[in-house]
Amino acid sequence: MEKRWIGVMIIGFLMISTLVCNGQNKQNQEAKEALTDKPDREPSATYRTLHDFTVKDIDGNEFDLATLKGKKVLVVNVASRCGLTPQYEELQKLYSIYQDKGFTLIGFPANNFNGQEPGTNEEIKEFCTGNYGVTFPMMAKISVKGEDMAPLYRWLTQKAENGVMDQEVTWNFQKFMIDEEGRLVDVVMPRESPLSDKIVEWIRQD
Repeated sequence: MEKRWIGVMIIGFLMISTLVCNGQNKQNQEAKEALTDKPDREPSATYRTLHDFTVKDIDGNEFDLATLKGKKVLVVNVASRCGLTPQYEELQKLYSIYQDKGFTLIGFPANNFNGQEPGTNEEIKEFCTGNYGVTFPMMAKISVKGEDMAPLYRWLTQKAENGVMDQEVTWNFQKFMIDEEGRLVDVVMPRESPLSDKIVEWIRQD
């Protein structure tokens, strides 16, 4: 009788051990499958900034935009024969007020809209300084849309390049807002004044 009870106890112990081991193996297998099925985390995209570009100024000299680090920048495509050309005066006023307060703006002449900037760089410089007293940095004439779009404007207008937004240039005097780190912040459309609350409040923000 005693031997029978011992045998029963041994069999019971073996059954319990088997169940415990099977359960542990199942947990290990599930954990392994969970790790295996977990998708790889995609690496964070690294986008270029304004400071990665070098352009030519209106006199033909290289202008490294990295020299603008630490400043808010307004990038504007300009034209001499446009109904919005008087915005030159407001742009100059904005620059005069805030150029010593961590802000600058740069103008890019472009002839993409109804041929409203047909002149040479020399003629454009003479026009904007003679008529509007422009002292803010003016760059060489470029294209801001189409197949010959300048690399800087591909970055400004395409989310795949800037990581923020898609926004084509719709007309002369469109204004792109860039922060101190060279990242695109927002855009102000052509008809909105350079002295608008949106731009001025952005410049004044710490």
